[in-house]
Amino acid sequence: MKILQFPLTKISIGFVLGILLFPFIKTNPTTSLMLVSIGLFLLLIVHFFKTRKPFLNYFLGFIILINSFLFGITSASIHKQTFYSNHYSNHLDDFENNFEGTILLTEKIKSTQKNYRYIANLKTVENKEIVGKIIFNISKKETQISLPIGSILKIKATYYKNKNPFNPNQFDYGKYLEHQEIYGQLYSKTTDFKIVGSEKTFRSYFSNYRENLIDNLNKTSLSKDSFSIIVALLLGQKQDISVELMKEYQYAGAVHILAVSGLHVGIIMIFLMFLLKPIPNSKKGKLIKVIIILICLWSFALLAGLSPSVVRSVTMFSFLTIGTNLRRTVNIYHTLLISMLMILLVNPSFIYDVGFQLSYLAVFFILWLQPMLKSIWTPKNKILTYFWDIFTVSTAAQIGVMPLSIYYFHQFPGLFFLTNLLILPLLSIVMAVGIIVLIFSNIGQIPNFLIQLLDYLIQLMNQFIHWIASFDYLIFKNISFSKEMLWLSYSVILCIILYLLKSNFKRLSFALISIALLQLTFIFQKNQVSNSSEGIIFNQKKNSLISQRIGNKVILFANDSIQEHINENVTFQSYLVENFCKLSDKRNIDNFLYINNKKIIVIDSSGTYNPKINPDILIITQSPKLNLERLLKTLKPKIVITDGSNFKTYSKLWESTCRKQKIPFQNTHEKGFYKF
Repeated sequence: MKILQFPLTKISIGFVLGILLFPFIKTNPTTSLMLVSIGLFLLLIVHFFKTRKPFLNYFLGFIILINSFLFGITSASIHKQTFYSNHYSNHLDDFENNFEGTILLTEKIKSTQKNYRYIANLKTVENKEIVGKIIFNISKKETQISLPIGSILKIKATYYKNKNPFNPNQFDYGKYLEHQEIYGQLYSKTTDFKIVGSEKTFRSYFSNYRENLIDNLNKTSLSKDSFSIIVALLLGQKQDISVELMKEYQYAGAVHILAVSGLHVGIIMIFLMFLLKPIPNSKKGKLIKVIIILICLWSFALLAGLSPSVVRSVTMFSFLTIGTNLRRTVNIYHTLLISMLMILLVNPSFIYDVGFQLSYLAVFFILWLQPMLKSIWTPKNKILTYFWDIFTVSTAAQIGVMPLSIYYFHQFPGLFFLTNLLILPLLSIVMAVGIIVLIFSNIGQIPNFLIQLLDYLIQLMNQFIHWIASFDYLIFKNISFSKEMLWLSYSVILCIILYLLKSNFKRLSFALISIALLQLTFIFQKNQVSNSSEGIIFNQKKNSLISQRIGNKVILFANDSIQEHINENVTFQSYLVENFCKLSDKRNIDNFLYINNKKIIVIDSSGTYNPKINPDILIITQSPKLNLERLLKTLKPKIVITDGSNFKTYSKLWESTCRKQKIPFQNTHEKGFYKF
């Protein structure tokens, strides 16, 4: 692989490793800068003496790698806000749960059923200057509200720090927020805040401008689904897409077109180049073109919310635009690596963004693998060439993102090629018409025929998606795939491709060894599960859910309503998938259970139980009215568990009683699931 010979590749690998390993090292900015200084000093010494002592050349590459690794750690350390003394995480004692202060709204995010949500920067807490990003929630109970980005609010709110997952193998939302430097959330009512000022920035201007465009589109006759799709495609806002429509795009393998990325930026570039054709290709003309394109691209990035995928795409196309117009040979791999380094220097946390990871993998495999796939066959006419190009690009990208996509989402769309074949040509037309609609929206009234045309095109695209997603048997769901299998899958892909590029015994051996290791890992992990057993008391909102796993078979204990919809229960399905298990039986929850050699008494709303049994575990569900102190003296349980079906006030009282009796207590609503 020629790309591995580039010095920039080694620098990029070291830099990325530094960012990824920083959470385990956690050096503060001062220490990190000292280490970088020492590393640079060693680099200068080796560089100075390498001509006199040639053996030092062997160490030069290694020292460059170490320095780039230290730069990665330093970049992550400098951007880690908790190291700063005035970060709110270091002043929680000042406001405990009750917060009074001022915040600056920086971004509007998807609302929940109960709250409008914004990302905000803290400014003051009780007249002290405080910094840090936080999520600000406003209750929907009082009134519908939409606050301008850039608003400074004086608020009274309740603070909650990020929580750990409440169920096994659940998506860790708290860690996801921490990667974005968000360590808590504020909850407020509309009566507990007021706007006291505003702060004008490029980002706030474009955010509010985007909201105006969305409002203008919302006033048109576009259907709800068409409106949500065009807002996602052109303005990077996916909040309004219905759950059902989003699932259909996922099942069809087309969810990537809803995230603004290289595909969308490429279409916009073609549109801009078409508009700028009248400008002559003189030296000044090219400079004017470059300036206009760069301004338009970065304006679009700001308008789309500066998501990791759009920043990556716009950065790459910016370098390509500058390079091609300066008539310099542009190495696309260098462009890819430089764009990644620049983005991670500015915001190292982008490395944890799924869209960022998938985006770079897709582009890399398209650049590396697509030419090889394309060379397999040369069609004799333009139509076949067009479809063959779509197939090879789609296949290369899918090979690149498949292991990571399965690892994160545990599913794989079998008809991804058909999706791209039908959707990509239509998407270009949809975006072109959409851009024209946005231009009219900005300068005056939008012609009705354009709205009708856009609505028809998007509905046609959605119908294609619905049709492809209807082939349920070609959507491979609930695929168990561990982190070890992820890394080994990429080693298999890389080794096989390298062998196909240049066949020899050494490369064949590496390919076969990597395949064998992947198979052995899968067998080992399945055997680990087969030779173990456990019981889980899940935290299920307003319900009870208990499981017994014996090997790779799981018995579910729940009421009829949970059992009927268990295939849609994300909590339980995640547990099955991550543990290589299958559901073997569904049962109702009896008052006595025997799971994993533990005697369990379950007291539900009826309050009935067998007083002759001394259980290992006492589970209280559905808020029964009982005298817990007397019950504990009778049953003498080793631990008391209350689940999410109970009233919070009841659980608090029971916890107090258990504490007095010195009996261990766990409320799944506060501490999460219980495993035994």
